[in-house]
Amino acid sequence: MIRHRPYGSGHPYATTEDQRVPAVPVDGEAVELRVRASANVVAVACEWTADDAAPLELPLTRREADAADGGSADGGHLAAAQARAARAVAGSWAVRTPVLRAGRRYSYRFRATMADGGVRTGRWFEVSSASWSDSGGKLHVSGADRVVPGTVRWLADGDGILRVRFELALGPGEHVVGFGERFDAVDQRGRRLDAVVFEQYKSQGEHARTYLPMPFALVVGGAASWGWHVDTSRRTWYDVGATTPGRVLVEAETGPDGELGLRFYDGDAPAAILRGFLGDVGRPVELPSWVFRLWASGNEWNTQERVLAEMDRHREHGIPVGALVIEAWSDETTFTAFRGAEYEPSEDPHRLADYTFPPDGPWPDPKGLVDELHRRDVKVLLWQIPLQKMRPHPRHQAAVDARQLVERGYGVREPDGRPYRNRGWWFPLALMPDLSAPEVRDWWTAKRRYLVEEVGVDGFKTDGGEHAWGHDLRYADGRDGAAGNGLFPVHYARAFGDLLESCGKAPVTFSRAGFAGSQPHGVFWAGDEDSTWAAFRSSIRAGITASACGIVYWGWDLAGFSGGVPGAELYLRAAGASVFMPIMQYHSEFNHHRTPIRDRTPWNVAAQTGDDRVIPVFRRLAELRERLVPYLAEQARQAVGGGAPLMRGLFFDHPRDPGIWRYPLQYKLGDALLVAPVTEPDMPEVTVYLPEGEWIDVWTGAALTGGGEVRLPAALDRPPVVCAAAHWTRLTSVFTD
Repeated sequence: MIRHRPYGSGHPYATTEDQRVPAVPVDGEAVELRVRASANVVAVACEWTADDAAPLELPLTRREADAADGGSADGGHLAAAQARAARAVAGSWAVRTPVLRAGRRYSYRFRATMADGGVRTGRWFEVSSASWSDSGGKLHVSGADRVVPGTVRWLADGDGILRVRFELALGPGEHVVGFGERFDAVDQRGRRLDAVVFEQYKSQGEHARTYLPMPFALVVGGAASWGWHVDTSRRTWYDVGATTPGRVLVEAETGPDGELGLRFYDGDAPAAILRGFLGDVGRPVELPSWVFRLWASGNEWNTQERVLAEMDRHREHGIPVGALVIEAWSDETTFTAFRGAEYEPSEDPHRLADYTFPPDGPWPDPKGLVDELHRRDVKVLLWQIPLQKMRPHPRHQAAVDARQLVERGYGVREPDGRPYRNRGWWFPLALMPDLSAPEVRDWWTAKRRYLVEEVGVDGFKTDGGEHAWGHDLRYADGRDGAAGNGLFPVHYARAFGDLLESCGKAPVTFSRAGFAGSQPHGVFWAGDEDSTWAAFRSSIRAGITASACGIVYWGWDLAGFSGGVPGAELYLRAAGASVFMPIMQYHSEFNHHRTPIRDRTPWNVAAQTGDDRVIPVFRRLAELRERLVPYLAEQARQAVGGGAPLMRGLFFDHPRDPGIWRYPLQYKLGDALLVAPVTEPDMPEVTVYLPEGEWIDVWTGAALTGGGEVRLPAALDRPPVVCAAAHWTRLTSVFTD
C-alpha cells in the first residue's frame, strides 16, 4: 500500500511525508515526490513523463525522519501529533524529479514492490510548473491607488492564475501595524509574515503566526495615515521592507478567475482609516457592561461542587468576579449534554426535561447552579468545540449527531464529496459542521438551545476554529477550502451569537480564532500560552495589534495558562496590566488533576509561591477593575460607534510622534488612560514615555508634562498609569481606595 497526496495535509507551515514539495513548482524548479508506504513495501519507483514523451523510471529512497515534518510541537495536545508524524516519516519514500519547465505538463505515478514479490501500481497525477508574468489577471483597486506602477505580476500554471504580486511604497518615517492579532511585533516594518488562520500552540511571540489574521494594515507616522485591505479570504503574504527597504511586497492567492480586490483608505487619523475598513468587513457591536468584570476559569473545575467551591473562595477573600467560564462541563462527545447526565438519544434537540442528573453525579443540578451564580451576580459561559468527535467510535447521542451530519450532508466536504475529517492535531479525524450554511448553523445550535433558554447560560467559549486544512475542501456557500477555511471561525462565532440573541441574550462569545469579518462577533482572547515574561510581552503586542484591526473586546489568560504556576511577581504584574485591558480573565490548562494543582486563582498562586502579597494585591486590583467598569463601558460604546479602539497603541492618538515607537508596549485604554505595563522582573520603577500634553499620575495626583520620558514608581498594586489631565476630574474617584 502506498499513499501520495500532492498537497499533503494542508498544514500551512509544514510539509508532510506523502506530498509533493513544492506542491506548486515554479519554472526551473525540480520537485521532491514523497509517498507513504506500508511496512511490507520493499521498493518504490516513479514513472515520470513530460507531455507525451516516454516515461522515465525514477527509483525512490527511504526518507530520514525530519523534526519539521508535520509541524513542530510543544507538549500538550500537540505531543501526540508530533509522535504520529515521526512514525509516518519512518514509512516515507522520496525521489527528486528533473527540472520542470513552464508550458509543459508532467504526469507521474508510483509502483510499489511488495515483500512477497507482488507489484502494485497507483493512479496517475499531473503537475505543471508556474511562471510569473505581467498579465493574465485583474487587480481591482478602490481608493487612492498606491500600487507602485509596473510591479503587478501574475503567477500562472497550466490550469490558470494562482497568485498576484505587487508593491507598495513606504516613506522613511512610516510604521506598519495590523495584519490581525500579532504576537511578534507591533510595528511590522522590516518583517515578513502571512495571513492564514492557524493554531500556533504557545510561543506565539517566536513565530509570525496567529489564530486571528487579517489582510489589513495601518500605515502611520508619515505626513498622513493610510491603510490597505486585500479584499480576500484566501492566503496572503507580506514582506514589509525586509527585502527591499521602502517597499511592501504583497502576494495573494487568487480565485479561478484570477481577480483580486484591493482597497486603500485615507483619512485625517488612524481611527478614520479603521472606520473605512470596518465599513467593509463589519463593525463591532456593543456588549453588556458585565463583560468588563473579572472572568474566572480553570480547566479542572469539572464538577458542580468544585465550581461552587471556587466561587465561594472568591467571596471569602473579597475578590469580586463577574463571569465564570466552565470548560469541563460536557461529556465531550456531544458538547451538548452535561457529563453524567442520563437521557435517551434523540434525532430532535433535547430539552432540559429530557435529562436526569443523578444527585451523586458531577453536575446534580445545572440549572440550580446557574441560578445560584446569577444570584451572586456572576454570568456563566460554557465551552464549545466546532467538531463532531469520531474517536473513540461515537455512541449514544454522539452516534446520532454524527449520522445526521453525514446523511444530511451537513459537513465540510472533501473534493470528492466525502465528509472532511479533521487533519489537525486536536480531536483528529473529527467531522466538521459546515457553518457557512444557515441550515447547518441552525441545526448545530438547536442542540444547545436548552442551555440558554432553560439552564440560563449567558454565553459560550467558542474555542478552536482552526481545524479546516486543505485548499480543495468544499463549503455549502460555494467556496473552496482556499477561500472558505479562514471564514470558518467567523461563521462559528456568528452561529453562537445568533443563538444567544434569538434567546434574548447578548451575543457574548469568547473566541481565539477569526479573520476579517470577526469584528461584530463577540469577545476574543489571545489563545494558549505559557506563564513566562516573554509570553506576557507577546500578549500585549497581540492586544495592541488586534485592536488596530477593530477588535474591541479582547483579553488574554493573564500570566499564561500552561505549565507551572507563575511566580507571584509575574502573576501580579500580569493582573495589574489586565485591569487596564478590555477583558480581565484568568484560566489554567488541564493537568490531569495532579498535585500541586495549577489553577491560576490568587489563592492557589499564593499557596504555591508562598507569597502572602498575592491575595491582598489581587483583591485591590479586582476592586479597582470594578470601579473601572462604567468607564470601560462608555469608552467601548465610543469605539463601537466609530471611534478609536478601546485598547489602542499610542499611534492612534499620536501618529506623528516618533518617540512612541521606542515604547511599543505602552497603550491607551480609552481616551483618558495611558498604561505602561511592567513586563520585566525586579522593576520598582519604570521609564514611561508621555506624548505631548498634560498628564496626571493616577496614584499620586502629580501633574506631568508630556513630550518626553518620566520615571514612575511601579508598586505591584499600583501599576504605572497616567490620565490625560482633561479627563482626570471624572476619574479621580476610580483611583481612590
